[in-house]
Amino acid sequence: MTETPSLSPGEVVRSRRGKDEGQLAVVIALADERFAIVADGDKRRFDRPKRKNVLHLESVGIVSDEVASSIRDTGRVTNGKLKHAVVTAMRRLEAHAEEKGE
Repeated sequence: MTETPSLSPGEVVRSRRGKDEGQLAVVIALADERFAIVADGDKRRFDRPKRKNVLHLESVGIVSDEVASSIRDTGRVTNGKLKHAVVTAMRRLEAHAEEKGE
């Protein structure tokens, strides 16, 4: 039996399946133990998020504290904050890959 990954709001994830495979997004909510609600602030905006199976998401190990606190405090987050979280995560991942020589 496959273990379901534990995700939390504000966590940056990479899609492993579907049309958006390989793209980064931010978890904005958990629908239940099997599904997460994700958005990237660009193609998937906060007001029209994507419901994804958690088995089709891979955590990249980055949590946006700004997004997490905004969701916790107001229940919402701006698309600008989502975009910023995705771009920052992408830059950190690229820098890490360059350090490793990939």
